[in-house]
Amino acid sequence: MENKRTCLYDKHVALGALIQPFGGFDMPIQYTSIIDEHNAVRQHCGVFDVSHMGEVRVTGPDAERYVNHIFTNNVTNAPIGKIYYGMMCYPDGGTVDDLLVYKMGEQDFFIVINAANIDKDVAWMTDHTEGMNVNIAHQSDYYGQLAVQGPESAQVMEEILGLPCSELVFYTAKTIDVPGEQLIVSRTGYTGEDGFEIYGSHDYIRSAWDKLMASGRCKPCGLGCRDTLRFEVGLPLYGDELSADISPVMAGLSMFCKLDKPEFIGREALIDQKTNGVSRRLRGIELQGHAVPRHGYPVLKDGREVGVVTTGYRLLSVDKSCAVALVDASIKLGDTVEVQIRKKTFPGTIVKKKFYEKHYHK
Repeated sequence: MENKRTCLYDKHVALGALIQPFGGFDMPIQYTSIIDEHNAVRQHCGVFDVSHMGEVRVTGPDAERYVNHIFTNNVTNAPIGKIYYGMMCYPDGGTVDDLLVYKMGEQDFFIVINAANIDKDVAWMTDHTEGMNVNIAHQSDYYGQLAVQGPESAQVMEEILGLPCSELVFYTAKTIDVPGEQLIVSRTGYTGEDGFEIYGSHDYIRSAWDKLMASGRCKPCGLGCRDTLRFEVGLPLYGDELSADISPVMAGLSMFCKLDKPEFIGREALIDQKTNGVSRRLRGIELQGHAVPRHGYPVLKDGREVGVVTTGYRLLSVDKSCAVALVDASIKLGDTVEVQIRKKTFPGTIVKKKFYEKHYHK
């Protein structure tokens, strides 16, 4: 089956982007270099095409009850404009997907899901509406999405795109009327920096991209630096740090699972994991030297395999080799381990999963 393309695909090709498959789409991985693009976001402003993400609208009299049923976080009596991060779980506690839920109105929730999981997630959502008066509208084909990220993002949004947004606080959203449509603009991102995400029609997203590129005030950024940026600040990637086999508790994301909420799919399993412990957990590893750990590399302790790397990089913002690994729960902070890279092993120390401080707008 051919990969899908976003509404900006031709513009990426025209800019000479390296295009590779990701989540069922042909996506730009880099334009100039991952290092240049990474540093642009950390220091100035970078723009990502994230139109591959999926969008689902949940409306109706039981919308709030339904979202609470499928979602680990608690949206009860949420203020309009508030955004929540959390997971959808299987009954055994494994992760269907991690997602953002936007409260757009009293009976109106806008849900953003990962590209590779769109079909699976929409089917999961649709299959769990029994007894609920809700409408599930799959809107992924309508929306394009831009992420404008970095310390200069608010000025770029207002001065280049004319979108008033500096009053938004972190993890809130609003609608903005532009000719012919209504945008959703949120102060969110996946980089650890201040930033915004814009959801609009394909025509709007194309024209906004052109304005941003013509301004000279932001760099086009590919999924390569999106991964290095999110990894440095400890943000998980579905398929690596979350999966059907990796629960939110194993991933260290229990704070997004409101276990005191009356019921949601997977709640009992997550309570059991919190109460009785899990066999494996995600941990950070800081390696000595310059060797670069990669996904799938074994982690050893005293010569015995105790886990596997989920993501690893030579970090660009702090010049260290680091990894996140799914390891036996007996492995604790401060322990020394080794990562096997091809035929050699390299020593490392178990540390927290966040290797670089986030710089969100508070």
